[in-house]
Amino acid sequence: MTRRTLVAQVFSLCSLLWGSDAKLDGHRWWSYVQYLADDKLEGRNTGSEGHRQAATYVAGEFERAGLKPAGTSGYVQPVKFRTRRMVEKDSSLALVRNGRTEPLALGDDAIISMRVDPAESLEASLVFAGYGLTVPEKNYDDLAGLDLRGKVIVYLSGGPSDMPGPLKSHYQSAGERGKFLERAGVIGTIMVQDPEHMDVPWPRVALSRFQVSMSLADPALDESHRQRFSAMINPARAEKFFTGSGHSFAEVLTAAQAGKPLPRFPLAASIRARVRVERSQVESQNVVAVLPGTDPVLKNQYVALSAHLDHLGVAEPINGDRIYNGAMDDASGVASLLDMARTLRESKAKLRRSLLFVVVTGEEKGLLGSRYFAHHPTGNARSIVADLNLDMFLPLFPLRLLTVYGLHESDLGDMVAAAAAPLGVRTQDDQEPERNLFIRSDQYSFIRVGVPSLAFKVGYEKGSPEERIVKTWLKERYHAPSDDVNQPVDLAAAAGFNQIVLSLAEAAANRTERPRWKSDSFFRRFAE
Repeated sequence: MTRRTLVAQVFSLCSLLWGSDAKLDGHRWWSYVQYLADDKLEGRNTGSEGHRQAATYVAGEFERAGLKPAGTSGYVQPVKFRTRRMVEKDSSLALVRNGRTEPLALGDDAIISMRVDPAESLEASLVFAGYGLTVPEKNYDDLAGLDLRGKVIVYLSGGPSDMPGPLKSHYQSAGERGKFLERAGVIGTIMVQDPEHMDVPWPRVALSRFQVSMSLADPALDESHRQRFSAMINPARAEKFFTGSGHSFAEVLTAAQAGKPLPRFPLAASIRARVRVERSQVESQNVVAVLPGTDPVLKNQYVALSAHLDHLGVAEPINGDRIYNGAMDDASGVASLLDMARTLRESKAKLRRSLLFVVVTGEEKGLLGSRYFAHHPTGNARSIVADLNLDMFLPLFPLRLLTVYGLHESDLGDMVAAAAAPLGVRTQDDQEPERNLFIRSDQYSFIRVGVPSLAFKVGYEKGSPEERIVKTWLKERYHAPSDDVNQPVDLAAAAGFNQIVLSLAEAAANRTERPRWKSDSFFRRFAE
């Protein structure tokens, strides 16, 4: 299908959808955000009562919109988790150098991550391993030639600047990185973020150590790869890890910023950790609904629209506020799905394929709800032909540019450009691959099981006033209580964004060919 044909098809779809009285309404979208981000839901933490109430609300709205239940229990798919919370007063971290112990202040110097279920006690030598990255397709291996068995690696976040962003992001995911760490005998990792590419300042990163971490109770979905320890270093305090090694953290940053290879070398210290963990179990909810298709054959195939319902719940206070409401992250995406569902009902849309609305839990815990759904779909996994994921799309200014993650990986990228054209909106690929957004939201769970997928944000050009607005938002509101309903949003931008995504969903549902990976896409292999 040519680009001209795609544009014509989308114009026709837009006329059918928007030519009626039914329209995607920024005000209605915002009303859904207001409910989901209200203090009474207490931040919708995975497994919380607030999350359960939010799931009940979403299921009710799907029913009002005429969608059919597609969970395992009505609209709900229950998901079981194992939980971990560190008891900080009984935990400690220290460097050991030349027989001398140098305590590290938890929160100021470093944090112990609960994404890995840690050993109660550990002492191991440290090795700096560059980006800690292995990418077989590029013959790139930071672990090669290093003695790593029984050791903990320290690595800089990110990867080589000349490597394709989606490929680089894929191998930075915990599941993929862990395979190579296990093979090399690494027992733990310590990451130091490149301060040039941190979404939020360190003090807010440090507060995350008090959050409950989770893993899926299903042992078949465990991706720990025998790791026994995980931590993060405050970049401002990182030099002490390099003392005596003959290298410095400043040297590492200079090389990274110049796009040069990073050095790799043993550090002149060991890490000593004692960690006390409280463990428990919890159940949370995915919410799944379907708009059945009309074609006798294609109705058994599904175009998925996904967003995550969970946020961070009630946590450490910032400016006296303890409720992390998650209005943009991601009540906004869930609200978009609800608005689209209502619009489809009002327009009496008849689509050839079925639309599957998948509202997942546990995204903030590591894409866990979507991973569970992708491996335990409530229908036939092979029947999901595409996923369009909405997460924190940030309608903070007029919509003129749409950033599309995965734009060049499948022919969905061609279709979204056609869907955006009627609104005078251009599309662009990921402009900041160093932020790893390609693997940081739920479309990645679908990609890993072979489903062509896209994610989207209201875009901006580098160096523009719009970029400064987004960077300020990340510093001040991302994963903070101030991501609430008391923030400025552009309702017209939200409505336009939702129109584009729904038009794309309709185009994917109505064309005869199912979406397909491009022949040169690395991710094509997951469909084979």
